[in-house]
Amino acid sequence: MSSGVVVIHLRCWPAEKSEQTNTESAPLTEQEISVSTRVKICCIRSFEEAEMAIRYGASALGFVSAMPSGPGPISEDLIAEIIPRVPPGILTFLLTSKQDAPSIIDQQRRTRANTLQLVDAVSFETYRELKKVLPGVSIVQVIHVTGSDAIDAAQSIAPFVDALLLDSGNPNLPIKQLGGTGRVHDWTISKTICAQLAKPVYLAGGLSPENVAEAIRLVRPFGVDLCSGIRTNGALDEEKLSRFFDQVATV
Repeated sequence: MSSGVVVIHLRCWPAEKSEQTNTESAPLTEQEISVSTRVKICCIRSFEEAEMAIRYGASALGFVSAMPSGPGPISEDLIAEIIPRVPPGILTFLLTSKQDAPSIIDQQRRTRANTLQLVDAVSFETYRELKKVLPGVSIVQVIHVTGSDAIDAAQSIAPFVDALLLDSGNPNLPIKQLGGTGRVHDWTISKTICAQLAKPVYLAGGLSPENVAEAIRLVRPFGVDLCSGIRTNGALDEEKLSRFFDQVATV
């Protein structure tokens, strides 16, 4: 397994989490340091998949709760079983399509994830309520890059969240696509967002061992996030996972 370093200056995640519980990680900070490109492996379905992803170098794991469409959802009961077994130092993202603060708070309390990934739009008041009630939990907002209006959306939302994640869904369809499409969006838009914002930005959408190095070189994200690009018949594929990390290491 390779572990290359992409040295960039950005706002970064904290390095440590509480040893008592996976939910007590410190929130994202705005301390400027040099770090390697983070890798978040999403759609984790079992502890065995979590263990494999961590072994190859994942710094974050994504757990998908109920969604209107797309791959990877598992029950909140299963998420709640896996997360306590994840070692300190690994971020646990709960992907939620809920849009009201009480429902999101209930999900976090049931699963004990230390990071909330909001895959649909929420109000500014919802951000404020989440920060008030869950002060130790980081908030990551997904921006679906369907056009250049994503730049303005990212700028307006950034002050309210700890990080952004740029994906290729389409929440405007009759059945919302909120992730897991396997599509690549316009990376030049993502590049602009990364260059303009001080907050950490993850790049997602159609990433694979074949294109991740190119994506990192162009966009210069804080981290990359993927699901289907390293899976075969829905299962995490160790050979693809290994090649993905090897490609990240070449940048």
